[in-house]
Amino acid sequence: NSIGAEGIARSQRQARLTILLAAVMWSTSALFAKANFFHAWPIDGFLPQRGLLLVFWRAVFATLVLAPLVRRPRWTWKLIPAGLIFLAMNVTYLSAMVRTSAANAIWLQNTAPLWVFLVGTTLLGDPVDRRDWLQLACIAAGLGVIFAFELRGGQPTGVLWGVAAGATYAGVVLSLRWLRTEDSAWLVAFNHGFTALALAPYVASTGVWPAGWQWPLLVAFGMLQMGLPYLLFARGLRWLAAHEAAGIVLLEPLLVPLWALVWNDRPAWWTLAGGGLIFIGLVSRYLRAAGKPTRPPDAPLSGDHAATSLLDKPAVPPEAGKPTQRP
Repeated sequence: NSIGAEGIARSQRQARLTILLAAVMWSTSALFAKANFFHAWPIDGFLPQRGLLLVFWRAVFATLVLAPLVRRPRWTWKLIPAGLIFLAMNVTYLSAMVRTSAANAIWLQNTAPLWVFLVGTTLLGDPVDRRDWLQLACIAAGLGVIFAFELRGGQPTGVLWGVAAGATYAGVVLSLRWLRTEDSAWLVAFNHGFTALALAPYVASTGVWPAGWQWPLLVAFGMLQMGLPYLLFARGLRWLAAHEAAGIVLLEPLLVPLWALVWNDRPAWWTLAGGGLIFIGLVSRYLRAAGKPTRPPDAPLSGDHAATSLLDKPAVPPEAGKPTQRP
C-alpha cells in the first residue's frame, strides 16, 4: 500500500544518508594521519615508526567500538592469515600516508581491483570477463602515471608503500572471500584486535607514547574514522542494494585529499591525473554493477545479504568493506 511504500522510500533515503556519512568519516584518514600533532613521531627509514604507531592506536580504539557488536565468534585457523594480511594492509597504507601525499596513498590503495584480478585469474582460476578490461586498463594507466612521475622525483619510498597498500588491500578482499561464511562483525573486530596485539610489543619497545592532544586525536582516529563508519555502513545496507552503497562510498577517495589540505598536503598534477584514471576505472565497475538486476525494494535487505556486502566493502570498490576494513 501507499503508506508502506512511503515508509520504505523514507528508510532508503535515510540509508543513503547513513552510508554517505560513513564514506565521509572513512575519508578523514588523512585528517588524522597528516596532523601536525604527530610530527614528533619519526618517519626515517624504510618502515616509518609514525605509521606503525598510528596503525596500533587506531586499531586499539576501533576494537573498543567493534568488539561489543560481536554475537557469533567462532575460531578457525583461517583467521590467522586473514589477520596478518589485514595488518599488512594497515601498515602499508599508513606508511604511505606519512611518506607521500594523502592523494597518492588513497589512489594507489584503490588499485586493489587490479591485483584482485591478477591473483584471481592466475592463481585462483577465476574466469576472465572482457567487461573488466576498461576498469583494469584505467587503473593500470593511473598507477603508471603516478609511479613514473614520482620515481623521477627520486623519493619512491612512499609510492612503493602505496602500491603495496593496493596489493595488500586486494589480499584482504580475497581473504574475506575465503571467510565469507563467518560472522562479519566477528571478522572485523578480530582483525582490528589482531592488529593491535601484533604491534603491541613493537610499540612498547619504542618508548614513544601519546601525549596531550595526541590522545583525543587517536581516540577519534580509531572510533570515528574506523569503528563507527562500519556500524553506519552495515545499517545502511539493510535497505540498499550493495552496488548503490558501493557507488556512494566512491566519494571516499575524492574526499581524502581535501581533508589533507587542512595540513597543507597538496597533490601533484600527475597524482590528480593518475587518480582521475583510477576513479574512471572504479566508476565503470560501479556502473556495470548498477545495470545488473536486483531484488525489488519491497523489503529491507536481509542481515545475511548485508553482512556479505559489508565483507566486500574494502573492495568497494573493492575497502573492502569494508565490512571490509577500510584503511
